[in-house]
Amino acid sequence: MECLKADFLEVWAASPNVPLARFATRTRSIASTGLDMLEFSPNPALIEELRSFDSIVSWYGANRPEFRERVQELGLAFEFFTAVPPEDSPMHAADFFIAQVCRERGVQASSHIDCPPAGRGNFAVIHPFSSSPKKCWPLERYSQVADRLKIPVRWLAGPEEHLPGAVHIDDLYELACWLATARVYIGNDAGITHLAAAVGTPVVALFGPTDPRIWAPRGSHVHVIAKPALNDITVEEVLDLIVELA
Repeated sequence: MECLKADFLEVWAASPNVPLARFATRTRSIASTGLDMLEFSPNPALIEELRSFDSIVSWYGANRPEFRERVQELGLAFEFFTAVPPEDSPMHAADFFIAQVCRERGVQASSHIDCPPAGRGNFAVIHPFSSSPKKCWPLERYSQVADRLKIPVRWLAGPEEHLPGAVHIDDLYELACWLATARVYIGNDAGITHLAAAVGTPVVALFGPTDPRIWAPRGSHVHVIAKPALNDITVEEVLDLIVELA
């Protein structure tokens, strides 16, 4: 989205993601705009506001025919893009998304979040969750890693993830800045793993059923261990990488 920046750029996104769009002139949650109700009971004020934009680039609603039909009926300046790369795509997801909106700009796909300089602390962060249990390395193995590390470990959990004693930071920008102070991060194929990579923290990412060539975080500080069966990843493999990075 950053390559779309113009004199005025407004970003509407899911509520948790809004704090990350710091490059935008203005940000709003989709829920607060009423956009999610457009095909059901469109608000005249919303329609008028949408008509005030010169261009609307949208991944939202791309897979909802009724939403797209209503947009067309109203004559709104939407350009829809595919929200998920096709299964046979040879491209990394970041390249896929940036190619949709920056075709003629020669922009290189990268993810970076600027945080105030704070320096690295002497602790590791472990986030043992993901959007699917199939993408999660066993919790007991993360515990074994934590027990054998020579630096303190801070366990991390998201708003809907339960783990006694874990750190919870709901604001994703505040979370990103906290992750930037970690000496190393260990986690599954999950959004927070990408967040840690985006602030430059050394990352050990564990991949199983998803293809890291498409979905892994990027950067020379990111190290991926990928096996078709996550259970085949050993504690020793993870520890060896952590020692190398930390």
